[in-house]
Amino acid sequence: MKLVAVTSCPTGIAHTYMAAEALEQAAKDAGHEIHVETQGAAGAEPLDPAVIAAADAVIFAADVNVREKDRFAGKPLVSGPVKRGINHAADMVAEAAAKAAEAPAPAAAAAAPAAPAGPKLGPGAKLRLWLMTGVSYMLPFVAAGGILIALAFVIGGAEIANVVNGGTFEGVTYEAIADPTRLLAEAGIAGVMFYIGGLAFSMLVPILAGFIAFGMADRMGIAPGVVGGLIAVAVGAGFLGGVAAGLIAGAIVMALKLVKANQAFSGIMRIVIVPLVSVFATGFTMLVLIGRPIAEAQAWLTDWLAGLSGVDAVLLGLLLGAMMGFDLGGPVNKVAYLFGVGALASGDLTIMAAVMAAGMVPPLGLALATVVRPRLFSQPERQSGKAAWLLGAFFISEGAIPFAAADPLRVIPSTVIGGAAAGAVSMAFGSTLRAPHGGVWVLPLIGNPGGFVVALLAGAAATCLCAVVLKTAWKSKAAAAADDQALVTI
Repeated sequence: MKLVAVTSCPTGIAHTYMAAEALEQAAKDAGHEIHVETQGAAGAEPLDPAVIAAADAVIFAADVNVREKDRFAGKPLVSGPVKRGINHAADMVAEAAAKAAEAPAPAAAAAAPAAPAGPKLGPGAKLRLWLMTGVSYMLPFVAAGGILIALAFVIGGAEIANVVNGGTFEGVTYEAIADPTRLLAEAGIAGVMFYIGGLAFSMLVPILAGFIAFGMADRMGIAPGVVGGLIAVAVGAGFLGGVAAGLIAGAIVMALKLVKANQAFSGIMRIVIVPLVSVFATGFTMLVLIGRPIAEAQAWLTDWLAGLSGVDAVLLGLLLGAMMGFDLGGPVNKVAYLFGVGALASGDLTIMAAVMAAGMVPPLGLALATVVRPRLFSQPERQSGKAAWLLGAFFISEGAIPFAAADPLRVIPSTVIGGAAAGAVSMAFGSTLRAPHGGVWVLPLIGNPGGFVVALLAGAAATCLCAVVLKTAWKSKAAAAADDQALVTI
């Protein structure tokens, strides 16, 4: 049987490609032919239309909207989150094969609807898909802008923001550089980096809003979503306003699409009426109706974060760290990460440090466990442990997924405990971070790096200890099989 699949995740780094590999292996084991399109961070190489036409069924393993899904119109479809593609690839392949066997003959299939008919998503699943679509398009702006700003502070010193934007720093008053083309001459390369990074960071909320709306209503949602996001920034509504603007814009465009226009006006409807009405309606709603209340909520949240100290700060680090370790790049992990990014944008640098420390810990702790007690892990897990050192060092939490997929009941509690420990220790030491990503490469940008390293060591040790204890007390089938194989070899 011939199958095609598309895999994608918000970051497009690990889950996307792990799901593709799992589906390819599952199809091979079942005797089917499969071609997988990965819509990851490196872009996508679209499947050959001839391959799609010849396919008997389609599989979507995606946490964000699949691009150009109309290519698969009329094909039997199995869809689910990307983690299902990793952990239950064989089930998805089997379901696709079963649906293909039940599908009507090609002649009858020609009358199929214009979009692939898959399982209906509930409201919660739809909301998650829309939000993750927005996040996936926002993350490159987060990484590029945040790291450029952080590097600018390292190169140009703490006064670089005042040098570029004007203001007083340690008794010295700086005039704002009005002409951006004079930045290099007047502020050096640090000033240029700060300016570019600031522009990239200023796009976070508009891009988030625009692509939430895109996830809901396709390309017609982008314009009203971006405009709504810009208004959210203008009124001080921040990330909360961006999410609201994206959802409002998407809902308005979806409603406008329900209006039936005769063929003569359908082109005008798409090109003029829908953009005009949706941009105005979204802008009016954000500017006049809900922008100010959301801005007040955002201000309260910012003040609350700024006022955290002592036990409260440690408890927040504990919670965010546990969230980072819970689903390893999934929605809960992303909520914690975006909370850190939002705090970073508001000027609180401690939360981002705690979040990154907690996100680095799961791969590092499990890699350490494979060294401390290798016989508790299968041979593939031990191989994954070698790669996990590098992935953890680069703040790629997904490096722990092979372990969690093979033994979730013992691994996930271990990563949650380790992440919580790292987050709490980082907050206790008051470590700060100006960059939203980078792992060990941004250690020079960390305030109190010693405390951050202690947090990493504490979290990795906690993850390792918990994994070893749980696996020793309750061995997984894979580890037991590895032991049996070792005895046979002896």
